[in-house]
Amino acid sequence: MPANIHPSAIIEEGALIGDGVTVGPFCIVGPQVVLHDRVELKSHVVVTGQTEIGEDTVVFSFSVIGEIPQDLKFKGEATKLVIGKRNRIREHVTINTGTEGGGGLTKIGDDGLLMAGCHIAHDAQLGNNVIIVNSTAIAGHVIIDDDVIVGGLCGVHQFVRIGRGAIIGALTMVTNDVIPHGLVQGPRGELDGLNLVGLKRSGVDRGDITALRAAFQMLKQGEGAFQDRAKRLQDESDSPYVTEMVRFILGDTDRQFLTPK
Repeated sequence: MPANIHPSAIIEEGALIGDGVTVGPFCIVGPQVVLHDRVELKSHVVVTGQTEIGEDTVVFSFSVIGEIPQDLKFKGEATKLVIGKRNRIREHVTINTGTEGGGGLTKIGDDGLLMAGCHIAHDAQLGNNVIIVNSTAIAGHVIIDDDVIVGGLCGVHQFVRIGRGAIIGALTMVTNDVIPHGLVQGPRGELDGLNLVGLKRSGVDRGDITALRAAFQMLKQGEGAFQDRAKRLQDESDSPYVTEMVRFILGDTDRQFLTPK
């Protein structure tokens, strides 16, 4: 299928446009942009920089994708933004390219939903099936694993990691790492339990959910520092979900952890 490009759109020389791409009225596509097959840009979308957008992704009006980082250390070095397949990027979303100091790459996985007005900063890494709700800001160098939901009007501090399957309630400021399948809420985010609803909806076995709940209680009430409690869990559970949680806690990080209340 040939691309469908509105006459008012500007496609700069050098841009690579795949089969079946739709570019709506008054869009601007920069010279280093790659739009894979069946990408759709609604009206008034700007895609610039060294940006690649995967198949079947739709970008809604007034979004700005691939602009330079909002980082005073950025001096114009060549960095990238890579967006995966089948994403829905709603109105007024902004996503920046990476920085040399942060690895040079901002990356969005597949099947995500970035709701209106949210911001994804430089060098952030988002996994698959991630939902970022309206007007939420994801700061630089943040890592968000698969199947995470971040509620509306949230802020996620730079260098924070959010583990797979976690959920962040609306109006929450997240300043430290969040364990996989954690439930975080409150104005200054607190780890308030597990995302049990998400686990059940995903069809996680009841035995694994029970193991996770027991692990959470040990992290909450066990003796020693948070990492010491996590190390003891290695020998006390054979659930892959608990193993994932332990590996996350013992992994490299620039932040402390949100710990159970």
